[in-house]
Amino acid sequence: MKAVVQRAKRASVTVDGQLISSIGPGLLTLLGIAQGDSEEQLKKMITKICALRIFPDAEGKMNLSVKDIQGEHLIVSQFTLLGDVSRGSRPSFVNAEKPDAAKVLYEKSLQLSRAEGVKTLGGVFGGDMKVDLLNDGPVTLILEV
Repeated sequence: MKAVVQRAKRASVTVDGQLISSIGPGLLTLLGIAQGDSEEQLKKMITKICALRIFPDAEGKMNLSVKDIQGEHLIVSQFTLLGDVSRGSRPSFVNAEKPDAAKVLYEKSLQLSRAEGVKTLGGVFGGDMKVDLLNDGPVTLILEV
């Protein structure tokens, strides 16, 4: 499981010209689910993301989490994070989880983030999404579980 977490001033997902989800200050997480990833790994990942102290405190130091600032969380499924380009130039996605199983874990990620007390929205699993982001900082982290 791999996630790209970005601190955002705002972020949104559009599909076919229609706004699906939009958040204000918080986190945009691009989530890639690999074959064999478990719900236990997902829980560890989401708990870690919601606890990341990457927002500035009163002194401007990264010391607050998305929960501390009462921020929002937009989670977007992105199987291309599992793309393997070690051979040639065309990515191989053989390590990505099959869509049916990945969708279950993706939907669970939304529930787990909400259970952390964070207002959480999602994209459209498997959809041709357009993701708009105003990255804050920029602050971007890559997490693997």
